[in-house]
Amino acid sequence: MRRRVIQAEPDRAAEGDDRPRHPADWAARASGLTGRKAPDDSAAVSHEASRAKFQTYLTQQGLRVTNQRLAIFDAAQAQKEHFTAEQLLDRARVIDDSVSRATVYRTLPLMVESHILREVDIGSGEKFYLPAANGNTQVAQVVCVDCDRIFEISAPFMEWYGSTVSLKLGLKPISQRLQVSAQCIAFRQSGRCPNRGKK
Repeated sequence: MRRRVIQAEPDRAAEGDDRPRHPADWAARASGLTGRKAPDDSAAVSHEASRAKFQTYLTQQGLRVTNQRLAIFDAAQAQKEHFTAEQLLDRARVIDDSVSRATVYRTLPLMVESHILREVDIGSGEKFYLPAANGNTQVAQVVCVDCDRIFEISAPFMEWYGSTVSLKLGLKPISQRLQVSAQCIAFRQSGRCPNRGKK
């Protein structure tokens, strides 16, 4: 089953100095979920800056910066919607036909670890990937079981919550995610969903 990732517009107010200090305040701000794609943001991390970051990460890990890895990087960064490893393989081979399946599967975790990509696991057995726009990894996913869609919203409260809960237990958080399974109200009421079939 093919799912589509939709990014909601980022919460600009959360980027200022007037950031809420309580999770309920964050939740109130986050309630503006629209299911719309985020517009192109001029402050987005440039392709070249992301590429340099990835090359630096590979070097720090003692790995070679190869043409195949760079083709995989370029193919991934060109995507505006979610993609699977197999889809990335096809797109990377357009750039460099020597890219192997094994190299794609070895490179994807490196891109996730270096915060170039975000991994989206909705429990379907297949992982999806999306470029990490603006380096934002604090994202919540709402998976509609009726519309067959994945909506994403900025969730800056997650960092505060994860740190607070972990520190109370004497731990340091290293990763976290928020994912909600939901039903389409319009589909349940009328049998038609406004989100179905949208591209």
